[in-house]
Amino acid sequence: MFKEEKKIKVVFELLVEIGLGYLKLGQSLTTLSGGEGQRLKLAKELLKQGNKHSLYLLDEPTTGLHPNDVIQLLNLLNRIVDAGNTVIMVEHNSQMIRASDWIVDLGPEGGEAGGQVIAEGTPAEIKENSNSYTGKYL
Repeated sequence: MFKEEKKIKVVFELLVEIGLGYLKLGQSLTTLSGGEGQRLKLAKELLKQGNKHSLYLLDEPTTGLHPNDVIQLLNLLNRIVDAGNTVIMVEHNSQMIRASDWIVDLGPEGGEAGGQVIAEGTPAEIKENSNSYTGKYL
């Protein structure tokens, strides 16, 4: 229906790409899951960005997400990075950690026993680092 409407077509193609192609026009935002809402907000950022570059700080973006939603979020974050942006996130999901360009592993425990950098590097480097608790799960 909107094949000739370039602006609308771009939006719809992005929604399909990030796994939200099933949403209905006019659907209330209150009917979306947390993962759907989060992807929609990030997609909106990607569409409005133009040529400027941004820094995105995310705190546990996969919390409560279905594994399929995690894959879609990862695809969207990769598009954001490919567009020249930087994404920094606090995350415990090994799927997201494995897909990262660079990891800073803090520890050795949580709370007052934590907060020190115990390993940093690519996922492959973290995996080989015997000091890294994260590496054991990669």
